[in-house]
Amino acid sequence: MKQLPERYYQLMEEIQAIDFALVELTLYLDTHQTDQQAMQQFNQYAQYSKQLKQQFEAEFGPLLQYGNSYTDAKWSWGTTPWPWQV
Repeated sequence: MKQLPERYYQLMEEIQAIDFALVELTLYLDTHQTDQQAMQQFNQYAQYSKQLKQQFEAEFGPLLQYGNSYTDAKWSWGTTPWPWQV
């Protein structure tokens, strides 16, 4: 397998951490629907997650499939490692 730059792993780890926090906040908000601070935090993390994913895709190619990520002129969806390969 091709060696990836350290930046790849840094961004991937940060995306995973933020998305984990979003899952946890979702579960919390399912039972605390009026917690304005948690909702604000959720929205901030969601925005940050989106920014990280755009940054990742600009550097390394598509991250999500089924219309969640745009393609480039080379249809490089299958050319980057799958999540379980890194």
